[in-house]
Amino acid sequence: QVQLVESGGGLVQAGGSLSLSCVASGRSFSSYAMGWFRQAPGKEREFVAAINWNGGFTYYADPVKGRFTISRDNAKNTVYLQMNSLKPEDTAVYYCAEARDRRTSTSRNDYDYWGQGTQVTVSS
Repeated sequence: QVQLVESGGGLVQAGGSLSLSCVASGRSFSSYAMGWFRQAPGKEREFVAAINWNGGFTYYADPVKGRFTISRDNAKNTVYLQMNSLKPEDTAVYYCAEARDRRTSTSRNDYDYWGQGTQVTVSS
């Protein structure tokens, strides 16, 4: 049974930074791409960033490009999301997800497993 556990969310002022972590267990972490998504109140869950199986390729949604960085440590079964220059519109529950294969994807349908989410709140 695959489990994904996020941590690192919290409350931060606009312009500040937060670092999210997601620890995976249950299958071979290094064989799968990973992604981060977010869901704000009243909105659909949206893609934020993705990283392929060995960290050699990353992809970002336009609203976070240049501010967020996704990375992974396969030895620790962990994927990270470093968030800088945060804005109030970044406020959401952030979810990590494990893809069904090695390739990155922006589609929720290409991810088999999801974490429980961690709240990020950015005050103005």
